[in-house]
Amino acid sequence: MLTELFTATAMVLLTVFIHAVGLVLLGRLTRYEAREEQKLNIKPLSMAGVSLTVAVVLGLFVLHAAEIWLYAALYLELGAIDTLRHAVYFSTQTYAAIGFGDELLDPGWQLLAAIEGINGVILLGWSTAFFVTGMRRLGHL
Repeated sequence: MLTELFTATAMVLLTVFIHAVGLVLLGRLTRYEAREEQKLNIKPLSMAGVSLTVAVVLGLFVLHAAEIWLYAALYLELGAIDTLRHAVYFSTQTYAAIGFGDELLDPGWQLLAAIEGINGVILLGWSTAFFVTGMRRLGHL
């Protein structure tokens, strides 16, 4: 159990770090764009405004995908899941707290999967708060 908890803690720290760096970079992009929109009097529903919104959404998607793939790679490395397809599918379901069942997962790593679910919910919530705050600041919401 201690190995499982140590591994889960390391993954939480890694994914939170990745997420924080990604949000800082996306935040800089939105702040830069906000200054440009204000300076040029660009409207939120203009092509530039819509492009920024799409870029932020895609950036958030890439962040979550990277974190999901890290967990999937870990499951494969640990031998907890046999194939890449199953590892990515299981990790996606677990990260999004949708749940899949433990049929694919080695029982010795079930606690890791449970912590991935909590981690994913927190990171998804953090992204939602970031997105809503950023879009309000830009006047897109």
